[in-house]
Amino acid sequence: MAVGLGGGVAGADPVQSSQPPSQPEIDRMIRDGVRTAHDTAQAQVPLLPQQFQEQARQGIDALTEAVAPGLLQPAPAPAPAPAPAPEPAPRPEPCPASARACVDIDGQRTWLQEGGQVSYGPVQISSGSPGPDTETPRGSFRVTYKVRDEISREFNNAPMPYAVYFTYNGHAFHEGNPNVPSAGCIHLSHDAAVTFFDSLQPGDEVFIY
Repeated sequence: MAVGLGGGVAGADPVQSSQPPSQPEIDRMIRDGVRTAHDTAQAQVPLLPQQFQEQARQGIDALTEAVAPGLLQPAPAPAPAPAPAPEPAPRPEPCPASARACVDIDGQRTWLQEGGQVSYGPVQISSGSPGPDTETPRGSFRVTYKVRDEISREFNNAPMPYAVYFTYNGHAFHEGNPNVPSAGCIHLSHDAAVTFFDSLQPGDEVFIY
């Protein structure tokens, strides 16, 4: 008996280190083999007399199903893709995303927004009549202060409920008839005036265009 340089016995078979296949691998190999046998047998069916072909196909399928149940079942249809989320309502232009309240004088409407997305409205308004002393100013403003039970001393103590001022010259959102022009303020319906009063805080941007 010869001994090799590494101390091993010359001529001895190498040790096999591979592990035996797992049970899932065995099952997969069996099903693959059954599938191959099924397909091979079905490919030979056209060689039979025509009157025996359908019976042969059914017999091959039945035998395959007995050996490997479910092998011939069609693959399940993929789950339908989830419906896309609805697009958020587009923000009317040109009111900037930074504004908390927007007023469209030409369209006689106003709305509130959060992060550039409309959160309330648009609702109908009436703005000031054309003229140097009555026209509603356009531009970017800030809420200055709020008075729930306000009156206008300039106009014979006319009521201005839920007033939200955005200038120091008397311009404000307040409850009023949205079908009647104002003297420079923004007239809102009762519900809209309450919502604006509760939602807007001093420092919030008001953009009027």
